[in-house]
Amino acid sequence: MAARPVPHRRARRRPVRPTLPPELRPARAVVRRSGSWTLQSTLHRHGLGPVAGVDEAGRGACAGPLVVAACVLRPGDAKRLEGLTDSKLLTPAAREEYYTLIRKRAEDLSVVVIPPEEVDRRGVHIANVEGMRRAVAGLSTVPGYVLTDGFAVRGFGTPALAVQKGDQVAACVAAASVLAKVTRDRIMVELDREFPQYGFAEHKGYCTPVHDEAMLTHGPSRVHRYSFVNVRAARDGIRPPVTAHGEDVFDDDPMDEDPIEAGLGEDLPEGLVHNGALAVGSSEGSRGGVAP
Repeated sequence: MAARPVPHRRARRRPVRPTLPPELRPARAVVRRSGSWTLQSTLHRHGLGPVAGVDEAGRGACAGPLVVAACVLRPGDAKRLEGLTDSKLLTPAAREEYYTLIRKRAEDLSVVVIPPEEVDRRGVHIANVEGMRRAVAGLSTVPGYVLTDGFAVRGFGTPALAVQKGDQVAACVAAASVLAKVTRDRIMVELDREFPQYGFAEHKGYCTPVHDEAMLTHGPSRVHRYSFVNVRAARDGIRPPVTAHGEDVFDDDPMDEDPIEAGLGEDLPEGLVHNGALAVGSSEGSRGGVAP
């Protein structure tokens, strides 16, 4: 019996997209590589500045505030800020030097301090996202573009771009990370004077074995975050669960709520927005704590 002929299937043609005439086509963006200033420089050249970088410090700590900073750097300051990178990769002395230089040279900056009770009430992720929005809102000039570190954030009222390892590849994000970390480290050194039994000046409130033992011995303080498993365990006189070095131990799921809805639904009167100098002492003489 003769085989049936296989019907020929005509290939589907993709719809032809209308082509703009040459005089209406936008010019192709030219990206000139300039290290960690590439993104900022490119956006500035195409009229999308000023560019603000946003980053936080203290997300993974189980004591002390969460600090978020936004920073706009001057486009021509690449040489003056040469070597600027993620604050966790800098020595404490280098962080202090860059902190002073950034505060002197930055076109604009804003620092938000979110107390532990707000972190507990809202969850660390929601508090962090809302802190980023408030830091950008605290800038004296509305930025043309916002760069965030690692994950996308909506609600700035201006275009934003999530940059992987942003504090290492975008200078304005690195500057924000330095502002946030030095501010927070100084606050933790001040808290160490009030609560010397915990060693805040050494570990900056992060979850280290020494910190866990201190909480078990003395109980958590008012500046600890009770949304963290190890803090609640210490409060109940139970040895905290063993975690990997630097691992977060909070019970917060970033995907539980829509950050836009949760962040814009409430006010944060307890959070402080600072555009001036912060009188929080010095972070010198310590090793900067465990990296979040």
